[in-house]
Amino acid sequence: MNKTYLKLSLNFDFILLAITASLKDYVLCHHINTRLNFNFEKVADHQVYFNIDEPPLSFSKYFFYLEEGDNEYFIINNRNPEGFLIPEMNKVDFFMVIHQYLDNEDLNYILTGLRKLTDIQAAVRVDPIKLKSRENLII
Repeated sequence: MNKTYLKLSLNFDFILLAITASLKDYVLCHHINTRLNFNFEKVADHQVYFNIDEPPLSFSKYFFYLEEGDNEYFIINNRNPEGFLIPEMNKVDFFMVIHQYLDNEDLNYILTGLRKLTDIQAAVRVDPIKLKSRENLII
């Protein structure tokens, strides 16, 4: 009998920022919207299946699309009452996922702006390839 193997290749071609802030998700997005001139809006929750025979865990998700540059920005909560989206980064409260190319000047503008917000303790860039649970970030 012939065996067929499915080779799955996931695309981790995005910029990932880890944000530590003891705020509600909607308050964080409001601060980012007013200070950095973004327009994050709540969209359907990000759902992740940790076990196939259990219902998925839901994490709140916000979206902003910038036509100039065709960039998509997401803010995803790392915590919910049942666990973490990325368990190995349990000190992080939120992730900002940026799809499409973003030059260093724009990335530095975002990081500097996030770090200037008084309620944000840390905002750093993270390499998604180095995360054990990186597939949970696929949107």
